[in-house]
Amino acid sequence: MTDPAASGAPAAANAGAGRRLYLLFRIGADRYALDAGDIVEVLGLRAFKQVPGAPGWVAGMTDRRGAAVPVIDLSALAGEGAAAAVSSTRLAMVRYRAGMQAGEQLLGLILEQATETVHYDPAAFRPHALDNPDARYLGPVLSDAHGMVQAVRVDDLLPGHVRALLFPAASGTAADKARP
Repeated sequence: MTDPAASGAPAAANAGAGRRLYLLFRIGADRYALDAGDIVEVLGLRAFKQVPGAPGWVAGMTDRRGAAVPVIDLSALAGEGAAAAVSSTRLAMVRYRAGMQAGEQLLGLILEQATETVHYDPAAFRPHALDNPDARYLGPVLSDAHGMVQAVRVDDLLPGHVRALLFPAASGTAADKARP
């Protein structure tokens, strides 16, 4: 992966103490940034086991070292249809904190054109003027030499009913805990 901020910029500017690494990807023509601190690993696209009854943007489940990991398609979640199955589409395994008591879970994200990393100062992201209750995962924005970039907040990706479907043990109900 390349760091577009590094091209033509002094190395010292990219290594500043306040800068963090982000993975860039696209949904349609728009650019988004995922904090690399949330990412466990980035893999190539693969086939998934379907999850009956899940919303269409839940791509399914995949196996990671013997554990079932739910996978969501961010393009489909954003209403752009399923991500294209091309070489630049990646599966990012991220740390998802389903709630204060649930702890950390793995969640797979299908990301289109996820081939670049960049260093940004998190303080450079600014709140946007829109309040979209159906897209709470969309965070603040910044502008760089290539246009606007919007941060994605991993912990806000799943509405409660989908979180309960994909992570039943983390939902905290007695019935969920009693299941084998």
